[in-house]
Parts: sequence; structure tokens; C-alpha cells
Amino acid sequence: MSQPMAPETAVRGLKRKGHGAGVEDHGQTSDASDKSLGPPDDFEDVRPKTKRSRAPEGTSGSVQRSQLRLMELIKGNGKIIPQVVKLWVEQYEKDAKPAMAELLTMLFEACGAKYYIRGESLDEIDVDDVVIALVNLARRGEVEDYQSSKKKEFKNFKDNLISFWDNLVIECQNGPLFDKVLFDKCMDYIIALSCTPPRVYRQVASLMGLQLVTSFISVAKMLGAQRETTQRQLNAEKKKRVEGPRLESLNKRLSMTHKNITDLEDMMRKIFTGLFVHRYRDIDPNIRMACIQSLGVWILSYPSFFLQDLYLKYLGWTLNDKSASVRKASVLALQNLYEVDDNVPTLGLFTERFSNRMIELADDIDVSVAVCAIGLVKQLLRHQLIPDDDLGPLYDLLIDDPPEIRRAIGELVFDHLIAQKFNSTQSGSKGIESESSEVHLGRMLQILREFSADPILSIYVIDDVWEYMKAMKDWKCIISMLLDENPLIELNDDDGTNLIRLLFASVRKAVGERIVPASNNRKQYYNKAQKEMFENNRREITLAMLKNYPLLLRKFMADKAKVPSLVEIIAYMNLEIYSLKRQEQNFKTVLQLIKDAFFKHGEKEALRSCVKAVMFCSSDSQGELQDFAHNKLKDIEDELIAKLKSALKAVVGGDDEYSLLVNLKRLYELQLSKAVPIESLYEDLVMILRGFRNMDDEVVIFLLLNMYLHVAWSLHSIVNSETVSGAYLSSLLLKRNTLFEELEYFLNTASGVNEESKLGNQLACRVCVILVDMWCLFRMTNFSSTKLEKLGYCPDASVLQKFWKLCEQQLNISDETEDEDVNKEYAEETNRDAVMIAASKLVATDTVPKEYLGPEIISHFVMHGTNVAEIVKHLITVLKKKEDDIPAIFLEAMKKAYNRYAMELSRSVDKSLTNKSFEECKDLAIRLSGIFIGAARNKHKSDILKIVKEGIEYAFEDAPKQLPFLESAVLQFVSKLPTPDVLDILKDVQKRTENVNTDEDPSGWRPYSLFVESLREKYAKNEGIIDEKETVKRRGRPRKRQNIEGKRLFEEHSSSEEEDSISASDQEVAQEEEKQDDDEEEDAPLIHTLRSSAKLRHLRISREEKRVQTNSGTSGRATDN
Repeated sequence: MSQPMAPETAVRGLKRKGHGAGVEDHGQTSDASDKSLGPPDDFEDVRPKTKRSRAPEGTSGSVQRSQLRLMELIKGNGKIIPQVVKLWVEQYEKDAKPAMAELLTMLFEACGAKYYIRGESLDEIDVDDVVIALVNLARRGEVEDYQSSKKKEFKNFKDNLISFWDNLVIECQNGPLFDKVLFDKCMDYIIALSCTPPRVYRQVASLMGLQLVTSFISVAKMLGAQRETTQRQLNAEKKKRVEGPRLESLNKRLSMTHKNITDLEDMMRKIFTGLFVHRYRDIDPNIRMACIQSLGVWILSYPSFFLQDLYLKYLGWTLNDKSASVRKASVLALQNLYEVDDNVPTLGLFTERFSNRMIELADDIDVSVAVCAIGLVKQLLRHQLIPDDDLGPLYDLLIDDPPEIRRAIGELVFDHLIAQKFNSTQSGSKGIESESSEVHLGRMLQILREFSADPILSIYVIDDVWEYMKAMKDWKCIISMLLDENPLIELNDDDGTNLIRLLFASVRKAVGERIVPASNNRKQYYNKAQKEMFENNRREITLAMLKNYPLLLRKFMADKAKVPSLVEIIAYMNLEIYSLKRQEQNFKTVLQLIKDAFFKHGEKEALRSCVKAVMFCSSDSQGELQDFAHNKLKDIEDELIAKLKSALKAVVGGDDEYSLLVNLKRLYELQLSKAVPIESLYEDLVMILRGFRNMDDEVVIFLLLNMYLHVAWSLHSIVNSETVSGAYLSSLLLKRNTLFEELEYFLNTASGVNEESKLGNQLACRVCVILVDMWCLFRMTNFSSTKLEKLGYCPDASVLQKFWKLCEQQLNISDETEDEDVNKEYAEETNRDAVMIAASKLVATDTVPKEYLGPEIISHFVMHGTNVAEIVKHLITVLKKKEDDIPAIFLEAMKKAYNRYAMELSRSVDKSLTNKSFEECKDLAIRLSGIFIGAARNKHKSDILKIVKEGIEYAFEDAPKQLPFLESAVLQFVSKLPTPDVLDILKDVQKRTENVNTDEDPSGWRPYSLFVESLREKYAKNEGIIDEKETVKRRGRPRKRQNIEGKRLFEEHSSSEEEDSISASDQEVAQEEEKQDDDEEEDAPLIHTLRSSAKLRHLRISREEKRVQTNSGTSGRATDN
């Protein structure tokens, strides 16, 4: 009967024949032996027999063991692993070779290879020969990957395999573990398999090898404890100064224990140098991660051996790993090490070398790594291993985008700067709770001073720290500090403003409201417990504010920076408590103070907060309090109307416009929330608008806004009424027409020739936006076939053209160019983004015919930056969903862009301006053609053809004058067409010039020549690619490309940073694989036998074939085999 492996002498003979022959013959021998011998009888069925592994209760262990193979145990029920391992060790102690053969067979099977060894031939088999045979099995595809398998039967494979080796080491600690045979042989095979090319071998072998070290450490720690006990006993015996058998026994036991620990450390060192040192830089990030995770466990659990720079350096090096999972594993391992105070002195040199990298990782591209790194920095701060000066870049992350990073930095800021947990000079006493809150709040205010100029940044910082800082929820302490009641810290004006902002933000957080906008804009959902917590917080806030709220409002009434936040707090209180606690008078006082604040201030934020507070009290209070709130709101309306009438009379009488402006702002903010009865004022507003054309733009803006809101509320009232009187309808029509007349007056003014009559930027933007809102409110489709049909309105073409001309003027004004002495409160509502949104709204809602305005808007796609481009892109998406005539709109848009270029060419002597205009035409065509990519090319082929053919027709309408349109627009769409269509277009274009002498005007016909040349190149290139694909066909999976460019959104555009990074990443991976192969050649002891000369010749031939194919593809000629 033949043996499973060739005898050692035969193997040496095969090796002398050469690497290639040796490997090939070895594979054949292995195959032959497998076929002739086959597995033993109990190995016949290699499928897992999980039912057999589960013996019924009462069955003896020996019966279980006789029916269960080790591999079936790994695949099956992990609960019986300790019992089976114990039985296997007993079998090994009785007859070592068969048991050893069974264990090694299981080791190979765990790697996915069905390879069997006989016990009697164990001494004759060489490790390298077995591993070569296993690699050959993998090359032939005869290997299974159990670890990555999705099958249900293998879901516990990894855990069972780890458990098996752990139990084996523990069970052998009193015997076979130190016999220099069993585990030496296992380690030889594991290390050898971990250095082979098949990834599945490296994965499983690394898993087993790393677990062996972990298990060795467990045994070593137990032996270390025994050694300490024995040493103490020995010292006690020596003190007795009596020689005897006990002393000799203790000496012997101590010596044996020390020897066993040394042997274990030697085995750990062997696996570390043979496996870890190579695999921690494996091409597979999962293997690298497993190595670093294990190393972290080893150092933490056995510092006497592993806590030294020889091993720590690997954790430091992998902080720069390209895989986020590996970097995270390294950071977490270090975090665990620094948590143990006893480790810190030994980590001094390591910290000095790698602390900068640890801080850098706090801004890692992977959020989870960054969060873990921030936790690691906290540990360094706790041990005072890094100076505060190094933390500057970390504090910038307080306003970073990912909330997880902000929260982690917030915790760091609280621990280090507010609670000062890492300050060694801080006393251990906590002091009184209220004093502690004041101290924490004082330190928080010191931080907020850095952001006083920007309230939004202050809110970000508060949001980041809020979860960890209990003092922010100490409402009584905050109120006490604001009222200067026994202050521990003296507040300046900025501190008072920041503390009120903090109070307002903390109140909102406490009742479950976001204070920082979320990136996904999803609605928050809370469970019952959270809602109850928020309601309790609302109650506590209200109780704290009941008597103190009027005091705060009186104290800070005149401060415009503090009033908005302070007034709005009432919107987050439980108003029912005012009645329950008999504090109705305080509620009325608060409302009166809010009313006073409304008429004391004229700034947007203060007015908006006052209106929100009063509206909340009117809707959420009950009974008598609600009646009082309604009356107070009515008082505000009456007083406001009276003030407006007085201000209007003052302007007519020749006074300045300030009082009118402030009261118009108040009316505007109030009308944003509710209808205000200003019918009697409307005619006065119109009269002022018409009679004083030289008024300040801001006054005109708020006159128009209030007129528009009044018309909108009137329309809302009619639409929601069951019966409508003719007089009310006529009144609305009159108001609407009057407003349209005024808006069109400003349109005509803007389009006037006289430069002095030009509108200011903010007024022009407001006119555009109000016009759009009015047209959308009264569009024909809203009222067609109803009793209100006469309300329908559609602007005529001339008005629409003037409107778009005014929009274009605003689009061409950069955001940096702003009117001087103009209030910036409403700046975000009067920029070019608002203008483009308004114009796009007309097209998207079919308010005006899209044939004119749609192309005009789209022609500005690439001219005004990212925000405007996104708005236009969204409009195109809407038009595509409506299945409008996209080709006609796109073509008309490109014509308009080209006409701008032609106009610039005719009037400008500056070539840079004309070149810029031409590039904008090309960019527009590129962006529009980029919409037809991927599967959309075939789906919209007819649309692309229509654009191309009509574009060519347009270019030749006035040839050669309009021929540049071919190059700037048509050519970008031709590139999306298949080759046969390109050929047809080429013939059509050439046919148009058959009877034309293009040499008379070479420069004029140059765009035509370039267009034709481009078509020919595209046709030839595509033909070459098709022929090459038809001729050179490879079987099996295509060869991996070494540098795959990131997928581009639009062709002929440079890829985005993210796409470039994708491309660079792919290239790095390819280079790393090549480098890794070279590394493995140097490090792995078996690799030289695996790279046969035949394989190298095959690779060389393949590369030469690939080079030939590439050259032929470039020249456009098909290769013939």
C-alpha cells in the first residue's frame, strides 16, 4: 500500500530535478497517493455529520469520541469541544502517532484542504513537502473556504476552531504541551501555511497561530502564579534552616515551573517571528487586523514578556495602515494599554515616538477611527503625556461635520478643560454641587469667549459638551448667575450673552429638540421613556423659571443680543404649571414684557422670537391664560397698526423713514405667522410707494413684502371659505393688480437705459422673488374650472423677458459684491441662489411656459458656482420626471450659451473673456451630455441623436459663422453615440460641404475640420476596440487592471477628489500586492519552492501578449491570432 507522501529520500531526489519539476511531480504523487490510499474508514464521508456529534444523554464519552471526527467537531456543536479534546489527549498519551495524524488532518481540513496523513509515516514526512502539496491543491481549486462561508453549518466555525486550540493547550499543560513534539509539529505546519500564497490558508493558519499564543499566555500566567507561590514556600522553608525532602521538592518544582514558562515563551517567540512578523503586513486587511488585535491582547495580559518596544513598535507602525479597521484595532489596543497605570512608565519612549500620530488620527478620514483616537488622546492627557499646546487642532473638530467626532471632542473638552479630571493639582474634594456647577459654567464661558463673534459656532460647542456637563441642566444655578445672586464668578457683558445662549440651547436640548442641524434632515423619533424624560425636563425648566422669568426679562430687556434667546425660552415651557402653581400673574407679566420687547426692538431675531413666544402662548395656554394671550396679541396688532399710520403720516409730512421702516419690519414678522387686518392700511402703503419713488431701498422692500403677505393671506381666506362675497373678491383682485403694477414698475426701471434708475441688489432680488411667489399663487391652473377662475393670472412674454433680464443681472453679481450701508439681516433671502430658486420654481410648477425660461435657466448651469449648479441640476431632474421635451430644451440652452459667446466675441477685444465664454459653452455641453451616461445612453439614444442632428443643422444655418457650435456643443453629445451612428453623422456633415470651397476661409471652417477629425478618431478608435474584443478573447475571469480610474460623473471632466482618491487607492492596492509578493519571497521559507520557472515563463508570455494587444488597440488595428 502506497504512502500518502513520498519518503524523504524520494523528495530530495525530486527537488534535485528543479523547482518546477519537483513541484509538479510532487503534486502528482500526492494525487496518486490520495486516490490509491484514500482516507481511513472513519473519514469516508467528509461532509459534516452534526447529528452524530450530538449524542443523546447518557451516552458515554468514548462512544461519542469513536463516532466523531475532529473536523466534524469544529463544524458542529462547540459545547462538547472540552470533552472531546480531553478524550483526544488521552488517546495521544496512549498512542501518539495516530492521534497526531488525526490532529494534523483536522488542521489541513480547517484550512479547506482534504489532505490525509497516516500515523506510521509521520516521521518520514517533511513539512515543506506537505505544504507544497497543499498549495497545489489550492491552485487546482480543490480547497473550500469554511471561514468565509455563508452556509448555516459553518456559522460557528471560527469560534469553534479558536475554542478547540484553547482547550487543547489547557488540557495539555500538564504533559504534551512540553514534550517538544506535539506543539512543535503543529506550529511548524501553522507557520508554514501562514506564509503560502492561498489567502484561505493564511487566514485560517493565522487564526490558529494567534490563538495558540493567547492560550500559551493563559498557561504561562497560571504557571507564573504557581512559581510565585512555590518561591514564597521555598523562602519560608529556607528560613527554618532545615535541609530535607520538602526543600528539595520545592527547589525541583520551582525549577520545573521556571523551565516550563521559558519553554512557553520560546513557543510564543517562535510564532511571533515566524507568523506575526510577516502577517501583520499581509495584503488582506482582515489578517492584519487580527494580528494587531491579538498583539494588543498579548501585551495587556502578559506585560512581563510583551510590554517592550520590540513588540510595541508594531502597534505604532500600524497607526499608519491604509485600512481603517487595522488603524482602529491599533488605536483600541493602545487605549487598553494606557488604561492600566502600571504600563505607563514603560510606554514612555513609545509615546514620545508616536504621540503626534495618535493626535493626527483624531481627524482620521474614517469616523470610527477618529472617535477611538480621541479616546486615546484622553488617556494620554490623563497621564499628562502630551502638552496642551498639541491639542489646538483637536479643538477645531468641535465644529466638524460628523456628530460622532464632535461628541467625542466634546467629552474630551469637558474632561480636560471643564471638569479638569486630568489636572494632578486638583483637590479630590467635590465640594457643594451648586458650587461645582458654577465652577464648570465659569470654565465653559471661558471657552465660549473664543466664539463670541459667531453665535452659530457657540451653539456647536454647547451641543458637543451638553451630554457630559450636568451643570448645563442646573437651571437654578444658571438663573442665579444671570441675576447676580451670590456670584462665584463675575460676568462681563459677553459672558452674560453667552450664558443666556447656553441656557436657551440647553433648554431646547433638554426637551428633545436639535440645536445643530442634522446632515440627513430626518425627523427624530423618540420612545415612551424618552418622551417622559423630556416632559419632566420641561416641567423642571418651568418650575425654575416661574418667578425668575420676569426678573430676567426686565434685567435684559434693552439688550438686543440677549433678548431673542431669552424671550423664546417660554416656547419650551409647560404653561399649565402657571395655573397649577397659582402663578397667573407672573404669566401675564411675562406676556406684557414680551410685548414691550417687541416694540422696543426692530431687529429680525428679536422680533421673530417675540412673535413666536406670543403665538405659542396663544395656542398652548388654557382657559383664562389663553384669553389673556389672545387679547395681548390683539393689542400688539392694534398698537402696531396705529404706529404704522403715525409713521406714514410722518413720512408724508417730511420726516425721516426710520420709524416707518422699523414698524414695517414688525408687521412683516407678524404677518409671517398670522393674518393681520391691514385693509385700511393697504391703500396708504400703495400711496407712499407711488408718491415717494426716491425712498430707501429697504423701506421699499418691506412695503412690497407686506403688501404681498396681505394679498396672500386674503387669498388664503377666500380659498378656505365656503362662501365668498363678490365685493371681497373684487377687493382682492384690485389689491393683486395694484401689487403687480408696482412690481412691473420696478421691472421697467431695472431695464431702463438710464444708469441712475438701476435698482439696488437687494431690492432687485426681492422684486424677482415676490413676482415669482405672486405668479405661483395666482397661476391659471389653480383656478381653472372653478368659481374663482377670474383670479387666474399668467404674465405675458414681455414681462417674463424683463423678469429674466433682471434675474440675469443678479446672477452676474458675485456674492462678495454687496451694497454698502445695507442691512445684512435678510442677506440670505436676497442672494443669487434665491433668485435662481425662484426662477426654477416657475418652470418646475408649470406657472409659465417652459419653452423660454427653461433653456434660459439651464444655460447658466456652469456659470455661477456650485450652489446655482445644484439648483439647475435639480430642475433638470424635475423636467426629466415630467417627460418634457428634454432634447429641445437642452439644445435651446446650448444655443443661448453660444449666442452669449458670439456676442462677447463681437464686442470684446480681450481674448481671455471670449475664451472663458467659449469654455463655458463647452462645460455646459459636457454637463448636459453627462446626464446620458451608462444605461441612459441606450435608453435616450433617440434624444441624443435629435440634439446632434438639430445642433448640426443650427451650425450650418449660417456657416461658417456658427460652426464653432459644432466644437463647443455638438461634439460632446456625439461621444455618447454608438459607432454606426457616428459614421452616419460623419457622412452627413461631409455631404454638407461637397459643393463648398472651405479653403476660401480656412479659419472660419477650422471648427468644421476639427469636428470631422474628431468624428473620424472616435470611429476608428471604437472600431479598433470592437475588433480587438472580437479577436482577443480570454477564457475565465479577466485579468485585474492595475490602474482603474475612478468613475467620472461627466466625461471629459477631471474626476472629483473622491474619485481621484478611489483611483489612487486602487493603484496603491495593486502596488501593495506586488510589494507584498516581493516581501513574501524574502520572508517565507517555502515560497522559493512555489514559484516555478514554468510559472515565470507563463507570466512573461502573458505580459508580452498584453503589450502587443495594447499597442494594436492604440493604433486602431485589430490583432489577428
